[in-house]
Formats: sequence, C-alpha cells, structure tokens
Amino acid sequence: MGTVIWTTLKLAGITTLLLIVLATPLAWWLARHRSWWKEIVGAAAALPIILPPSVLGFYLLISLAPSSPLMTPLHAFGIRTLAFTFEGLVIGSMVYSLPFAVQPLRNAFEAMGERPMEVAATLRAGPLAAFFHVAVPMARRGFVTAAILVFAHTVGEFGVVLMIGGGIPGRTEVMSVRIYQLVESLQFGEAHKLAAGLLAFSFAVLLAMLLIDRRAGRAIR
Repeated sequence: MGTVIWTTLKLAGITTLLLIVLATPLAWWLARHRSWWKEIVGAAAALPIILPPSVLGFYLLISLAPSSPLMTPLHAFGIRTLAFTFEGLVIGSMVYSLPFAVQPLRNAFEAMGERPMEVAATLRAGPLAAFFHVAVPMARRGFVTAAILVFAHTVGEFGVVLMIGGGIPGRTEVMSVRIYQLVESLQFGEAHKLAAGLLAFSFAVLLAMLLIDRRAGRAIR
C-alpha cells in the first residue's frame, strides 16, 4: 500500500512541477496575445475538461505505442514505447491536467491588466525582467491555485492513468486504480480506507483553496 501512495504522490508532484513551468508561458501568451486564433489554442488547452478520460487515454495510448510516429525517433535511443511506464503516466497526467494549470494562470495574468507592464517598460525593464519581477509576483494567487488544482486532480485521476499505465504494481499503480482493483476483488474494507483517505484529501484541498482565495481577497482590498 505504501508503494501505491508513494507512486501517486510522486506522479502528482512531478506533474505539478512540470505543468507550472510549461503552462506559464502558454497562459501568458493567451492572456496577452490579440490574435483571433488564440481562442483556438485556448480551446485546445481546455479540451481535457470535457473530453471523456477514456477517449483521451485511448489516443494517448496510441500516441505512446511503438508504432506511433511520435515514438519512432526514440527507437534509436532504445525507447520503443512509453505506454505502461511511469514516464507515460507523467505525460498523460500533464495532458489531462493542463487546463487546471493554464486557466488559473491566464485569469491571474489578465486580471493584472496592461498598466504594470507599461510602468515596468518606462523604467527600462526588459520583457523578461518585467515578467519575473512584476507579472509573476502579481499572479502568485493564480500560481498557488494552479498548483493545488493540478496536484489534487492528478491524485484523483482514474481513466487516463488506467488506460496508459494499466495499474502495474510498483510501477504504474496509483491510488484511484488500486481502489478500483480492490472493489473488483470484493476487498471493500481496504477500498474504504483508500477511498476515505481520498475523500478527506479532496475536502482539505477545497478548504485550502477557499482560505487562500479569502486571504488573497483581503490583501487586495
């Protein structure tokens, strides 16, 4: 059981870290760009919210299979497939949780408006310096929200990780898949322990978000 919990937390932690890094420039571009086709990109980034996990998992499984065009260049390095591997789980989790990182960050960047960056420019701050010293601190509320949402969403995901990982003990078995396997084998006592733990975790995450939002709101006022 400890291995399952560790795999779940490791997956959630790595996914959160990578998504915050990768989603930040995307969210910034969506918030600042004025092109008409930015909403197409925004819709594509938000697609996992409404797409059934089994559908997303199916296409990710095909994309990570040995015969996939995405995997063919990696054959020379001895990597034939990422399906049913922990690395594959990370990729799937990043795709599945992408909207939960992009949207809070985009909202935070849009809420700050144009003025702070214009002031930074008049003080001769370069775009990169202005971003890290002005935009990022002002959007810290969005970063915290995004990190909490991605971590919690990754801990609770089921369909995608089951399709890509298969629930291999010690490698790709996470808590949600373990609960399913316990129920399937009629081990309701063990399933209840894990399910209750996830229920308490979910409540704690929601409570933390509400408290952070309330505190941030007071700071703004």
